[in-house]
Amino acid sequence: MNNIPLLKAFKKDTWVKPFLKKYRKALVLALVLGFLTFFSAGALMFNSGYLISRAASLPENILMIYVPIVFTRGFGVSRPVFRYVERLVSHNWVLRMTSQLRLKLYTTLEKDAIFFKRNYRMGDILGLLAEDINHIQNLYLRTIFPTVIAWILYAFLIIGLGYFSWWFALVMALMLFIVTFLLPLWSVLVNGARQEQEKQLKNALYTDLTDNVLGISDWIFSQRGQEYVQLHEESEAGLLKVQDKLRRFNRRRNLLLQSVFGIIVVLLIFWTSQQFVGNHGGAANWIAAFVLCVFPLVDAFAVLPDAAQETNIYKDSLERLNDLPEKADIEPVTALTGPLDIEVQDVSFRYEKGTRQVLDHLNVTIPQGEKIAILGRSGSGKSTLATLIRGDLIPNSGQLTLAGVETYRLGDTISDYIGVIQQAPYLFHTTILNNLRIGNEQASIEEVWTVLERVGLKELVEKLPDGLDTMVDEAGLRFSGGERHRMALARILLKDTPIVLLDEPTVGLDPITEQALIDTFFGQLDGKTVIWITHHLQGIEKMQRVIFIEDGHLEMTGSPQELAKTNVRYQKLKAIDDGR
Repeated sequence: MNNIPLLKAFKKDTWVKPFLKKYRKALVLALVLGFLTFFSAGALMFNSGYLISRAASLPENILMIYVPIVFTRGFGVSRPVFRYVERLVSHNWVLRMTSQLRLKLYTTLEKDAIFFKRNYRMGDILGLLAEDINHIQNLYLRTIFPTVIAWILYAFLIIGLGYFSWWFALVMALMLFIVTFLLPLWSVLVNGARQEQEKQLKNALYTDLTDNVLGISDWIFSQRGQEYVQLHEESEAGLLKVQDKLRRFNRRRNLLLQSVFGIIVVLLIFWTSQQFVGNHGGAANWIAAFVLCVFPLVDAFAVLPDAAQETNIYKDSLERLNDLPEKADIEPVTALTGPLDIEVQDVSFRYEKGTRQVLDHLNVTIPQGEKIAILGRSGSGKSTLATLIRGDLIPNSGQLTLAGVETYRLGDTISDYIGVIQQAPYLFHTTILNNLRIGNEQASIEEVWTVLERVGLKELVEKLPDGLDTMVDEAGLRFSGGERHRMALARILLKDTPIVLLDEPTVGLDPITEQALIDTFFGQLDGKTVIWITHHLQGIEKMQRVIFIEDGHLEMTGSPQELAKTNVRYQKLKAIDDGR
């Protein structure tokens, strides 16, 4: 009853449900071991209570307490053994399942990256990997396993008490019904929505924080650093408010739960004193036995309210996984013919339904061979436009074409036409030669040395002990930022792509290194189409055209010389950039 939202999500689930059947034997074994753990704990306290009371009453024969001693030893050993084995089995089951889930998620992202990124940002992807898979793992460890085990214990206890007294069994059935069903249902109705809201706020915070950190340079450049901090603090304040409400409700509910168990203990004392008076050596022997066995069983039932209210979190995670886009069929595209012009025709794009338009009916034409700079503050849409040009995203409406073919249809062959140099070019933990040949594995040694000379790294590499066979540290940390960018340029020159996309490659470099790198870039990329995503105007005079994107719209366009004379906004940006 309290898991209805989760059950609805399970009906159309294709991610988690298949593993219930695949690993059903381990699942059943984990549940049985969990029940035996709590049964052994309760039986241990039952026998211990009886043994203590019976021994204190000076039995006529020591053999009368021998059997309780044996049972106490047996249950004392079996409880930790069952607990240990249950943990091994349940965690092994869950880890095997989640490892398969991660593999399936990685496969989905790898095969359908274009369609996935159409609806999700980088923070969403990390959220799926870091949050939702862990929530699915907790679905079993913290909700399904404890709930099913508690239900089995509930039935077992009521049947066992019914053997002694049917009316008292009904009383206990009612009391345990409050703990097993009513309190969890109350938690779902009152706190479940809050917990789901908490998860959504965390997901949003995780997504925004990831994207904003990746674009922190834009925030700083646009002098909106304080605004960024304020937005983050507002998001955190909303999350803390929801968490405070959760904690206050949990404290009240836990007080009620402990009160119910207190009433159960009082009822057991009353019932055993009446039920066993004058029998089996006196009521005191059985009072201790029945009352003490309650305390280890509290652990089995006390977790149910928390387990129930978390089902909304798991429902959301299941829905996010099952809402991942199916692989779409794309007709293969042969080699492009004709001028490699880029046409952005009435393109609109947003990442999720209900969010603002990142690009709104944008129109831009980039002829083959043109050098164009794309400016804009953080969130203006310039990076999204670059991603669309690479074919990593699909417009919600409009078309973005290269030589008349929509870029996303080019698939992996897009790398034959567009080379990219990003903010932080990655060098792999292999030789310099292998790093440079990534774009063109057939390149000769002579060609490699030629491009190294063109980018100004030949002398540096010649001085290294092993030359081209020198191992590069992970991420290329042995090289400076400027040197890594020159390595990336050398890759592109070996690949000889006709279009080069520079995604803010000079961020974080000192002015001298930046200017030297800009000179190298545009000196070696002569004749190619160059698309420069930047917020920094140093070297902008080397471009043939500058466009400025604001809130998804094209706000200004023209040559640097024209804008410097006629556009007040450009003049202000240039003055800020020059430090005037």
